[in-house]
Amino acid sequence: MKKLIALCAGFICASGVFAQMTPEGLWRSVDDKTGQPKAEIRITAVNGVLSGVVEKALTTSGEPNCTECTDDRKDKPKLGMEIIRGAKKTEGKDLWEDGKILDPDNGKNYTLRMVPLEDGKKLQVRGYIGPFYRTQVWQRIQ
Repeated sequence: MKKLIALCAGFICASGVFAQMTPEGLWRSVDDKTGQPKAEIRITAVNGVLSGVVEKALTTSGEPNCTECTDDRKDKPKLGMEIIRGAKKTEGKDLWEDGKILDPDNGKNYTLRMVPLEDGKKLQVRGYIGPFYRTQVWQRIQ
């Protein structure tokens, strides 16, 4: 009986690890310039398509609204803003792409690529404009 309980407990723990190999969840982003925590972003999926919303600001910004945005987010509050749109899992890989990520500080939309790292404890977030890109590694918040 003890072996059965241990086996079931091991399976449940392993299931939790495998479930974390996705961008879904709560993440702490970092400031490119200072390396300090900047915001908490909640990534969710609807029909396999990811979106990410700024749930909590960890630094104070000079401007609380996205004045530089040029789409439907123009002049909207950064807190609660959807900054990730349309990312989808690439078949057979732990890779999500084909979406966009917005930098609400400068209003730029980047083509998005996300890869879970370290068994899903970290998330590599890369935004592209043409051949140029920015990469951040976000920390999962448990």
